[in-house]
Amino acid sequence: MIGYLKGTVIDIFDEGILLETGGVGYEVLCSAAALSKAVKGKTSEVFTYMQVKEDGVALFGFDTKEEKKMFLKLISVSGVGPKMGIAVLSGLSLTDIVTAIASSDIKTLSRVKGLGKKTAERIVLELREGVGKDDLTVTTDSITIAEPSGEVKDAIIALTGLGFNSSESKKAVGAAVAAGAKTIEDIIAFALRSMS
Repeated sequence: MIGYLKGTVIDIFDEGILLETGGVGYEVLCSAAALSKAVKGKTSEVFTYMQVKEDGVALFGFDTKEEKKMFLKLISVSGVGPKMGIAVLSGLSLTDIVTAIASSDIKTLSRVKGLGKKTAERIVLELREGVGKDDLTVTTDSITIAEPSGEVKDAIIALTGLGFNSSESKKAVGAAVAAGAKTIEDIIAFALRSMS
């Protein structure tokens, strides 16, 4: 399994890059964030997911580990393949995706080209179901929230759904609230920045 590549960008095409590593050129289909950082002739690095099918092998590239984690969550949903997963990551920011799933915002997810309402509903349903919802008390050095608001609960659920453990999610959300973040978008954005 190829999980990470670092090398020279030989070529950039519509959906990805040709990355030379150790004398071998890897064609990598990239998220918009990974593609935006690639410069022809310069060194670039991507976290990768390798798809093996009967008719060939494909590599998908991501800018960060968090982006790759979200991709893996997305393709675990029935009806969402790797190309759709990349399309979602390219059509929305990571914060927007997490927020949309946490707040069941089908409309935002449906803005992604090729992603229909039914698939968006399935993404919300399947990804929210897989997240543990117990023990949602948030504690940091400066704040304790015994009964978290809906936004706080949703932010914790969204972050644990992304693969962060429960305690680090609660701590990051608590810090976001302590810093004055009120909307779910602000809370998740602040928390993601503090955990990256």
